[in-house]
Amino acid sequence: MNDRRGSYGFDAPWALAGLLFGAVVLLVLMALSFAFDIPAAGVAFLVGGIYTLLSALSYLYTTRWGKFAVWAGELDRLEGDEHLLDLGCGRGAVLLLAAKRLPKGRATGLDLWRTQDQSGNDETVTKANAGKEGVADRVELVTGDMCEQPFTDGEFDVVVSSLAIHNIPDAAGRARAVAEAHRVLRPGGLMLIADFRHTPDYQESLRELGVTDVRLRDLGWRFWYGGPWFKTVMLEARKPHQAEAPAKDVAAGE
Repeated sequence: MNDRRGSYGFDAPWALAGLLFGAVVLLVLMALSFAFDIPAAGVAFLVGGIYTLLSALSYLYTTRWGKFAVWAGELDRLEGDEHLLDLGCGRGAVLLLAAKRLPKGRATGLDLWRTQDQSGNDETVTKANAGKEGVADRVELVTGDMCEQPFTDGEFDVVVSSLAIHNIPDAAGRARAVAEAHRVLRPGGLMLIADFRHTPDYQESLRELGVTDVRLRDLGWRFWYGGPWFKTVMLEARKPHQAEAPAKDVAAGE
């Protein structure tokens, strides 16, 4: 059921436009091939056009409906009093789903507000969406870089991110963003990072930081951006509790 009231745009709109344009071109070439009595080419262009059109429909479904359904299920585990951080929150698709589940908590969104990553990505749009969804009183928006987060150590109970960290162009920067997410998460806190690239690298970065409770999960067809070759994977991790100091060896000190 779709009870969303906000406006959430399209993920990487240029990619969706490219798929739709490609489908139209292939179908036009199909029509021309049959018109000039080149049936083999016509059939090839028909198959290619249908394939590309189905990819575009998959992408459209995910960005407008599928990702919301998947994230709603992931966030249902919230107890309602957590302080949650959404890295690369954009127009608030995940942030506001979380805020609805936090009647006694708070949801903070961090973003640089770049429109190439999401159409109409702007802080004022996210604020308006929070108002439309009825959660403005429990949402805070912060302009900032995932690699240099303006938060204190262990400030958040939950850190989430959806299709944002892969936009950092270099591996060192992505590792830094993951390390920063780990830093601001409290011991025992939950981390959920959904992405279609680099998730094994994020997992390795966390393991290097001493996180052992970390795994990857395929989120299925509702989170495909065109097909299984652009599937989304969820990294789920729990930050370990601080290790207890070893007991003092009294006998050794005497």
